[in-house]
Amino acid sequence: MSDFQLNPLYEQIIDDLLNQQFSIADHFFSDNEVVALRESLLYKYEEDQFKKSAIGNQTNEQVMTAVRGDFIFWLNEAESNPAEKAYFDKINDFIEYLNRTCFMGIRDKEFHYAYYPEGTFYKRHLDTFQNDDRRKLSIVCYLNEQDWQPEYGGELAIYINKEDGEVTETIYPVKGRMVIFESQVLEHEVKPVKQPRLSITGWLRTR
Repeated sequence: MSDFQLNPLYEQIIDDLLNQQFSIADHFFSDNEVVALRESLLYKYEEDQFKKSAIGNQTNEQVMTAVRGDFIFWLNEAESNPAEKAYFDKINDFIEYLNRTCFMGIRDKEFHYAYYPEGTFYKRHLDTFQNDDRRKLSIVCYLNEQDWQPEYGGELAIYINKEDGEVTETIYPVKGRMVIFESQVLEHEVKPVKQPRLSITGWLRTR
């Protein structure tokens, strides 16, 4: 007899992706896990381990401040600290569930910390490249210190094509909120921020 059990949170995310191509999960990670990740991000940022973000992949990477203004630190699962290991453990469990229930064929992942200083943004874009279409799901988890107010800016705008035209879904980067959406389908942008905005951003990929 199989010991497989349905996970209600994962099932809700899957239903959302099927019905609207994105999902918002506000309790995927615990408060303690979010605080630990925030502290890890800030430590690396203050130690000057971040680099200016770029657009494109490794074969055509370019730094373009007119397009995006965040600073990033790529995470290496094999060298994770305890906070990052807990993050990857949950992501790996989610991947295993997706592959078992949805046959998605996720075989790889990539994640980085992202720090948006005041006044920065990321203009409208799609999370795939012309020479690499392996990214299937985009995931962002917000690590801000307190509940995010609309006047702080930095909202995620997701653009969805429907039969009667395009609609915009506006998602504020509330502490601990995780957003999952289809990388190859949904264009999106980060609106200008009025105070520092912290997150882990990444992609689940096929080979």
